[in-house]
Amino acid sequence: MPVTRHIETHFTATQTVRDIVIGMADGLTVPFALAAGLAGTVDSANVIVVAGLAEIAAGAIAMGLGGYLAARTDSEHYAAEREREYRETEEMPQQERAEVAKLFREYGLTAEQARPIVEAITANRSRWVDFMMRFELDLQPPDASRAPRSALTIAASYVAGGLIPLLPYMILPTPAAALEFSIGLTLAALFVFGAVKARFTEINPIRGGLQTALIGGVAASAAFTIARLIG
Repeated sequence: MPVTRHIETHFTATQTVRDIVIGMADGLTVPFALAAGLAGTVDSANVIVVAGLAEIAAGAIAMGLGGYLAARTDSEHYAAEREREYRETEEMPQQERAEVAKLFREYGLTAEQARPIVEAITANRSRWVDFMMRFELDLQPPDASRAPRSALTIAASYVAGGLIPLLPYMILPTPAAALEFSIGLTLAALFVFGAVKARFTEINPIRGGLQTALIGGVAASAAFTIARLIG
């Protein structure tokens, strides 16, 4: 009887998707609010486009730097915690072995069952520290290229998202007409973005699209209202 081979299909690029979500979500809402706020106070679409492009450039740089610093902080935190664990396995090995045994008892193993596993793990200090980092502190080894990649991903996503609500002001002659088009285009982009994100995270695409459009629409409406009040 033929046996169907089991193939794992778990999604593993969660950090990249998170960076895209951060950049795209802000890119769709902030430039939209700025352009919409200006549409009620200026008569020139060119002024709105120039201001919007300037905001997109500044926002992409700021968001990219924020992503870079966040990734660097994660890497530095992991290095500091690993050094501390290494020091503790040298200075207080009995307590650290007890912590390893405790972790296995939490999974239902008895002391007798856990003892040979604990001895095998703690026989190698590097493997011992790796185990403590993963299962006691729930920390994964950081990707060395994570910081620059995160910065570029967030910045590029912000630019891509920001150009969408700004596009009508580049095409249509009057800010009033462009605003209506921008609202529809931004909501459609939010829906498509949410649906694509849902496919990657194995959620119903329609539900994901509607949820993102609703949340993004509320955020954009709030930002638009504030911009109009200030303007």
